Amino acid sequence: MIFAIEEINRSRTLLPNITIGYKILDDCASSTTATQAALTLANGREELISANDCKGLPNVLAIIGGGGSSQSIAISRTIGPFGMPLVSYFSTCACLSNRQEYPAFYRTIPSDYYQSKLLAQLVKRFGWTWIGTVRSNNDYGHFGMEGFLEDIEELGICVAFSVSFSRTDPREKVAEIVQVIKKSTTKVVVVFSAKREMRILLREIVRQNVSGIQWIGSEAWVTAELLTPEESTKFLTGTIGPAIHMAEVIGLREFLLQVHPSATPDNNFVTEFWETTFKCTLLSDNGFESDAAADNPQCTGRESLHGVNNAYSDISMDGSSYNVYKAVYVFAHAVHDMLVCKDGKGPFTNGTCAHISTYEPWQLLHYMQAVNFTTTSGETVYFESSGDPVAIYDLMNWQVNTKGFPEIVNVGYYDASASSGQAIVLNEEGIVWNGGKNKVPRAICSESCLPGTRKVSRKGYPVCCFDCTQCPAGEISNTTDALDCIKCPLEYWSNPKKDKCFPKEIEFLSFEETLGIVLVALALGGICGTLAIAGVFLQYKETPIVKANNSELSFLLLFALTLCFLCSLTFIGQPSFWSCMLQRVSFGITFVLCISCVLTKTILVLMAFTATLPNNNLMRWFGPTQQRFGVFGLTFIQGFICTIWLSIAPPFPMKNTSYYREIIILECHVGSTMAFYCVSGYIALLSCVCFVLAFLARKLPDNFNEAQCITFSMLIFCVVWIAFIPAYVSSPGKYTVAVEVFAILASSFALLLCIFVPKCTIILLKPETNTRKHVMSKLPS
Repeated sequence: MIFAIEEINRSRTLLPNITIGYKILDDCASSTTATQAALTLANGREELISANDCKGLPNVLAIIGGGGSSQSIAISRTIGPFGMPLVSYFSTCACLSNRQEYPAFYRTIPSDYYQSKLLAQLVKRFGWTWIGTVRSNNDYGHFGMEGFLEDIEELGICVAFSVSFSRTDPREKVAEIVQVIKKSTTKVVVVFSAKREMRILLREIVRQNVSGIQWIGSEAWVTAELLTPEESTKFLTGTIGPAIHMAEVIGLREFLLQVHPSATPDNNFVTEFWETTFKCTLLSDNGFESDAAADNPQCTGRESLHGVNNAYSDISMDGSSYNVYKAVYVFAHAVHDMLVCKDGKGPFTNGTCAHISTYEPWQLLHYMQAVNFTTTSGETVYFESSGDPVAIYDLMNWQVNTKGFPEIVNVGYYDASASSGQAIVLNEEGIVWNGGKNKVPRAICSESCLPGTRKVSRKGYPVCCFDCTQCPAGEISNTTDALDCIKCPLEYWSNPKKDKCFPKEIEFLSFEETLGIVLVALALGGICGTLAIAGVFLQYKETPIVKANNSELSFLLLFALTLCFLCSLTFIGQPSFWSCMLQRVSFGITFVLCISCVLTKTILVLMAFTATLPNNNLMRWFGPTQQRFGVFGLTFIQGFICTIWLSIAPPFPMKNTSYYREIIILECHVGSTMAFYCVSGYIALLSCVCFVLAFLARKLPDNFNEAQCITFSMLIFCVVWIAFIPAYVSSPGKYTVAVEVFAILASSFALLLCIFVPKCTIILLKPETNTRKHVMSKLPS
């Protein structure tokens, strides 16, 4: 401060012909003492002041201080209502940015609002989600940590523990805090504390020998020498945090080196500094030694600062000293701007200006807010509307040099005025972490949930503590730490890892698979067998066994059975709109044609035996023409039902996703359920009538009673379709279609084999019995 004042007093451009003076009082890190000091500076040293003495200018134009946020808050609340400017170099509490409560407060150090955001971004950048926090029990610690906790909450970072203490607390409480740190599951600890409190905490850390902690510090202590070099190497290596931006000021080193007690014998600061640096004792003017240095030898006066190598001789100012330097220049530039104001062009009423001899403190505040200048180190200084400067921090890291001693290294910087995403510039490769490691330490409560899983909160734990559970079938998560699984679209399914959806397998009874090939082979075998029997019947059509019971009906039945075998093929292959309609219509009509032919044959057998009775002329009314019309009429009814079915609600292909979750079954929907039941019921009705009539005619006397064959064939036919119902209902997917095809083939083979094979046996193997006499004989041969 003194260097800056003397530099300004020598300047010919800044406050020419004006000399700045100063008074220095110690606030002793106490809000009460700071308030007393501020009142003393403003009013003078009188303890009692009359009302008349409260008029006029204050003793000082502005105050630079206090050293901590609590002191600045106390001072601002005391002198703020009078409009006296207060410029702080080390008060960082974000609360001081409140212009309603602290209208006369300015500072040259960034607000903790930015430091909190910086610390939160650092924690996020290094992937830490489970941290501990420690704060000093004062305004600096409370407000700084409050802002930090709000920021990390938005970033999804959790706090394992949060403790606070003050330097006046008993050692037992500090020991308890160290135990909390020691037992915690996280080893990353963020500390918002002043130097004094941090020194107390670290002393207890050393006493309990708690190492392995990755400290993240605030600017108040991160560059301070709080332990011996050996202790710092063991317990503080890897510490990282922001520091107030440092700068080199031209002329400072020369100014510091020419300081000597003989030049300023009344300066207590110089006396204390000299005795501490050279470990000697200076004699006072009355010949007495100072009490603090009574045990040291007497100073000779020939001691030289040129050989001193410590923080004092460093030409780069530390952050707080540089902020003091800027604070003095802020005041000087504000006063200078006020002095150069020209009447008529001033910022106040009617263009008036403020004069140094009659100004009001609030008028100087106007110029303080408008300050904008560049320091000798090239930094531009100005204030935002809140009285805060632009936040710039250096990022410092505690490392060990080649000699094994701790060294604080600059590894980056933070500039709040930079564009989003570019505020932090960090050399991560140059960072040394706790224990001298180059790998970023881990600080998580739970491992990240991989794609294919989702997070499940642990009861009673913060959100950062969770378990991972695999997504259910049909759902996926394709991101890390997914909160919920995403359901796959209707026609998609999840892969085994549950991180991707892929199209569901489409299932239908195809011609290429084994089951389809077997059924096709059976159908073709049935067709070939039917054609072979038709060929035999055609070759022996003039024989009695073929002519018996209307050979025309036999050929029509063989044709219908061929269609039945062919219709089974329409059920195989990928369903389409036309195949769905064809399979249902062909099945309904061909089976009715078959049953109609068999029913006509059965009626013909009954009438043939009944006609042998006296005075019975039934056969005259049931000749070939009536038989044809009977078959056609019965089939026409089924065709009419099918026509209505196709007109109203025809069958259609559909994708069935309800039976299997991971498979789409392509099948034909019947469309109109009522029409389907009518078609099926009509077939069942004809089958039952045919079976009953054949059963009644089974014991009629004849060497070849065809009713027996029809009875047996219809018995098998009915058994097959009765068994089909539960098998169809319980069969999954394509096997449902396979069961239906098998029922069609089985019932068709039953009719073919039971009705025609006995005749073919007689024709081919027993030709001697293929005579009219033998066929018509009522006695067994």
